[in-house]
Amino acid sequence: MSIFSRFFGRKETDDFAGEPLVADPDIKHPLSLQVLFSDPWHVDSDRLAEALRSYHSSMSGARCEINTELIRDGKVLGLVGWGMHVIRLVGFDAPYPTNIVEACVAASHYPQELKQRARSHQAHIILYYAGREASPFEQYVALAATAGALAGIGAIVILNESGHTSFPAAALSGSDCEGDIMDLLRALPLSILYCGFVKHEVEDIPGVWMRTYGAPLLGLPNFAAHASGHHEGQRYFDIFERIFGYLRETGARLADKHTLQIDEEEYLRFRVAREEEGFLARDAELLVVEPIRADEINR
Repeated sequence: MSIFSRFFGRKETDDFAGEPLVADPDIKHPLSLQVLFSDPWHVDSDRLAEALRSYHSSMSGARCEINTELIRDGKVLGLVGWGMHVIRLVGFDAPYPTNIVEACVAASHYPQELKQRARSHQAHIILYYAGREASPFEQYVALAATAGALAGIGAIVILNESGHTSFPAAALSGSDCEGDIMDLLRALPLSILYCGFVKHEVEDIPGVWMRTYGAPLLGLPNFAAHASGHHEGQRYFDIFERIFGYLRETGARLADKHTLQIDEEEYLRFRVAREEEGFLARDAELLVVEPIRADEINR
């Protein structure tokens, strides 16, 4: 059966003597990362497969299939996979939508020179998870590993459109990693790539609102906080990361009016966004975080 059929999850028992790469047709809303290239992308299946296999020992059996006719027309349609992971590749020798690139690049923290290269990119590939891993976090790790392997063959910046964030592809290439690159991908703060941390100045409201995007895709709530200024960015980034870590470690759930102590001197209350805070895209998956005194904690 052709790669087109398997790309959409259709397989026949007599396809191959071996086990073919087949996308899981039951994943209706796949997690995704988008990879930007400075120049038109011309890489064959063998080269990409080798980049994947050399990325990490767990990927030594990685395979890649790309439709050769489409790639001659500046399009990419293919599958890569190893172990239980399968990832769809869809790409074009054309820029990704400008408004999305800007939303992901502007708020991220890396050199302006690389941001300008991202804004002027000439090609992109979208990675969609289509394998059998149940954990959204591990799905993102597999996507990030694929994007990191692509850094060795021309990728410059990795976007997470759902998270409104981006990250230098070279930082995930593994070339400068002294330890295990997969350990690095699993240890990344969530708000670096797997979800996003964005600051918003709101007209007629003093201070700065800081919030996450994309966390519900990981089974976590988004968080927002009203800070006195941009100088509190690192503080709230760390607070959100500590909350994420607590929720992932314990499996606890947070809701309106809950409180939490996250270290010896930091106490927090959570609430739903108020009617007048519509700029937070108020929904059931976002909680506003407010510092409180120790004696205000729920007992």
